[in-house]
Amino acid sequence: MGLKVQKYSEPKNPVGTVAELFAGVGGFRIGLARAGWKTVFSNQWEPSTRIQHASDVYVAQFGQDGHSNEDIATVGMIPAVDLLVGGFPCQDYSVAKSLNASRGLEGKKGVLWWEILRLVQAQKPKFIFLENVDRLLKSPSTQRGRDFAIMLKTLTESGYLVEWRVVNSAEYGFPQRRIRVFIIAQKISNRSTSKNLDRHEFLVRNGVLARALPVAKSISDISEIDLTGALDTISDQFNLGGGKSAFLNSGVAFNGTATTALLKSAFKGSLATLGDVLIPAEEVPAEYWIDEASLPAWQYLKGSKQIRRVHKGSGEEYTYAEGSMAFPDLQTNPSRTILTGEGGTTPSRFKHIIKDGNRHRRLTPVELERLNGFPDNWTKFGADGTQVGDAKRAFFMGNALVIGLIERVGKVLAQEISKN
Repeated sequence: MGLKVQKYSEPKNPVGTVAELFAGVGGFRIGLARAGWKTVFSNQWEPSTRIQHASDVYVAQFGQDGHSNEDIATVGMIPAVDLLVGGFPCQDYSVAKSLNASRGLEGKKGVLWWEILRLVQAQKPKFIFLENVDRLLKSPSTQRGRDFAIMLKTLTESGYLVEWRVVNSAEYGFPQRRIRVFIIAQKISNRSTSKNLDRHEFLVRNGVLARALPVAKSISDISEIDLTGALDTISDQFNLGGGKSAFLNSGVAFNGTATTALLKSAFKGSLATLGDVLIPAEEVPAEYWIDEASLPAWQYLKGSKQIRRVHKGSGEEYTYAEGSMAFPDLQTNPSRTILTGEGGTTPSRFKHIIKDGNRHRRLTPVELERLNGFPDNWTKFGADGTQVGDAKRAFFMGNALVIGLIERVGKVLAQEISKN
């Protein structure tokens, strides 16, 4: 009970430099600093938001130097760095033909992948480390896997070897079941070397992700995906009509081919739980305790149910079904994934609720921060010293990543850059 994490500190002898895009409140930066990396540029911009809360928290913790609070589409250039990182939103990554044929293909306006690629191609960092929801591997629904195929195609054609893995943080000893896809790209200096790469050994033993986040040495369902087609052909034709995505939970791509496989974690350390992050009951603010009168509403929302609804478009009736969830959340297991709607007092199916002693309560901002590995009260204040509201702090953690995973991958990347 009452697990605390180490405070942030800049590395004294950095192994390399980092540019952090879609920085949020700095999860990548904290984890990479613990692995020896120094962030020299960051960008955080929340569209359609007057007050840039996440950017304010970022500046409050790290200072204004090297930080950009502007639409990434307006960022003309970033510093030359060794590593570019970012937890970018999942969007439709289809391409659009330019009106001027000589300009070739370009990404659709407002689609953030093309802005990342633009900055990558301008600076060609040695390494790229991206994080996204695992839905990326099977979007959009009409062409499952197309968006990820476009990412792999454009990165490999830009001179990178790309590996990916869907990671559940709880399987590597962290107190939250947060599932995300990690994407690592490393610049290829010698294409003939990558051509002879043993893809099986790379996935289970030699790759960056295999060394940072160990897996069982056996592989199932290994297959190859052809990426040699033109970019617009992939955009228009990849898995046209839907069906199952060809991309499994791990893989590596280079030289026009992606090899994908189903891997299982092989972590041997101790496993953390929700109970490990809780603060003492006497420190919990009064508003987080749930009165007995509202408990039935929480219990109903967490329970299984079948509800008759009417489709807005067709007017046809259908049955909406939900399965049951644990009530209260079990402290002996890792927590469920924190969502952006975690904050607020209104009963909800998706908010965490625990039994503390003889009473029930919600999780506090500090406990949510600990579930992601942030130092206590990391998100409490903005740059001007104004206190951030608890609902907004919960929103930050719903958008954040598990810092310990970033640190582990960052340490292997540090080894790679030291070798080179």
